[in-house]
Amino acid sequence: MNRKILILDDDAVFASALMRSLLRRGIESVHASSVEQALPLLGGVTDAVVDLNLGAVSGLHFIPELRKQRPSANILVLTGYASIASTVQAIKLGADNYLAKPADTSAILKALDQDAAESAMQDEHSEVMSVPRMEWEHIQRVLAENEGNVSATARALNMHRRTLQRKLFKKPVGK
Repeated sequence: MNRKILILDDDAVFASALMRSLLRRGIESVHASSVEQALPLLGGVTDAVVDLNLGAVSGLHFIPELRKQRPSANILVLTGYASIASTVQAIKLGADNYLAKPADTSAILKALDQDAAESAMQDEHSEVMSVPRMEWEHIQRVLAENEGNVSATARALNMHRRTLQRKLFKKPVGK
């Protein structure tokens, strides 16, 4: 069976570089920058790389439809803002794995071929999270519980709304 990967990412430069790298490895790929563009491209897709943030839309909304139309496809969620809360949400919606950007082609292919349980077992032996990272993860979890509502999250965290917004605009800190 020939492998065909759908890349759903609004970053055209990243998608183009990934497509070229996949082609050099003999893997066919197609690119869409929105869910609307992706739906007609699903024919023959064996794998999908879905960006979490597609402008104003979350790539998570595409996962159930992709899973419905291509039940055997391996789905990898790729994001620059990885958190435990969004990882859990992606897996619950049907993603097979989750990977933080920046990621090279080898890491993406490895993640597509590996399920989340295997990844979690490998991560189990990694370093303990730093306090700033644990804070960021906690904020992301509470934000997910409040369905992205910043005001409700700030109240739940007993934090000023503007302080929370400043923390949310920062990139996540390392482990």
